[in-house]
Amino acid sequence: MKYEKQDMGSYNLHLIQTDKFRTVTIRVSMRQEITEENVTYRNVLADILVYSNANYKTKRELVMKEQDLYSAHISANSSRSGMYNNINFQLKILLDKYTEEGIEEESIKFFGDILFNPNVTNKKFDSTSFEIVKKENKSIVESYKESSSKYSIIRLLQNMEDKPYKYIEYGKKEVLDNMTEESLYNFYQDFFNKSLVDIYVIGDIDPEKYTKLIKKYFLFDTFKRKKISPIIPVDKYNKRSKTVIEQEDISQSKLSIGCKIETLSEFDRNYTLTLYNLILGGSSESKFFKNIREKHSLCYYVSSSVRKLDNLMIIKAGISKENFKETVKRIKKEMKDMTLGNFDETDIENAINNYISALNEIEDFSDAIIETYVAKDLLNLDDLETRREKIKQVTKEDIIRVSKSVHLATIYLLEGVKE
Repeated sequence: MKYEKQDMGSYNLHLIQTDKFRTVTIRVSMRQEITEENVTYRNVLADILVYSNANYKTKRELVMKEQDLYSAHISANSSRSGMYNNINFQLKILLDKYTEEGIEEESIKFFGDILFNPNVTNKKFDSTSFEIVKKENKSIVESYKESSSKYSIIRLLQNMEDKPYKYIEYGKKEVLDNMTEESLYNFYQDFFNKSLVDIYVIGDIDPEKYTKLIKKYFLFDTFKRKKISPIIPVDKYNKRSKTVIEQEDISQSKLSIGCKIETLSEFDRNYTLTLYNLILGGSSESKFFKNIREKHSLCYYVSSSVRKLDNLMIIKAGISKENFKETVKRIKKEMKDMTLGNFDETDIENAINNYISALNEIEDFSDAIIETYVAKDLLNLDDLETRREKIKQVTKEDIIRVSKSVHLATIYLLEGVKE
């Protein structure tokens, strides 16, 4: 696999050359500093641009064009990465040698057309497309509570600090209600003119050919934007955590715990913290799983995950409400044991093996490979081979030291009241 990065002036072009795939994947990643209102606009914009455009006025026409291009597939998604508001547009196509000469260029032209030639008249998005996409987003906004697991995490984050991670990823109903075809088009112009743009291309490609095609059809004319740190800083650590309990008409209670992480060195953030989490609650061999779920049978599931850009560790568990206090007590004990060094070299070895196995799986999926280069940009993460070597350098003393930088901040229980 060969990687090169080119500065194209208004965007960065990342070319990843590999013969492992019959397809070429092109991802256009755009990001701005996040605001709460823009979350809703971002979601609707991502959907409407791949719903129709100036040349293909309906979703059916657009899909038929994809079929003409040997089932080329265009998709879009929106997300948050720390301090950034993201939209990713992606195209998957077959190589010319598996179809016919010129399909790659025609597909890339079509992709560029989707982005730069939207279904707009008089500086307003097409009303029919707009109403359909707006209705779909409204349905999502109104129904996110239906997943009690997701809802409990949202409520946990809303009860923590006033940081971007408290913004509901599905958007807000009041913003949707006030959104118009014109205001969405104004957001489109602002987002395309002011975003940091990275274009990733992976496949069995000729780098020179793809550089010319991207330059020809992706007509970004933004000037280079100043980067901000994507990592959300933590302002304070309270010695005592707060507990919030809310009731819901569900049978299984959802326990969510938010832990703040002190500022770490790059090595500790990318490697030591990862092993700490795997040993504590990030795998089926973790202390949470073995001691809280299997040994004491206190929960249906329990795990932890790290959000490095947010400086957070999230612990979640499905429990019976009568086990709430004991489960929290056991979670605190396992975290305390990590600071006391009550784990052994076997735990570290298992965590390293799990980490390396996950890295090996990345190379089988083009999307996952792209994500590694996104992480390289956001977290200054190393390439896969370097990561395999550096993870082995983490010592028990490193893990103990990092464990003391993780502070339990907020305990949230979505208590089930249904018998």
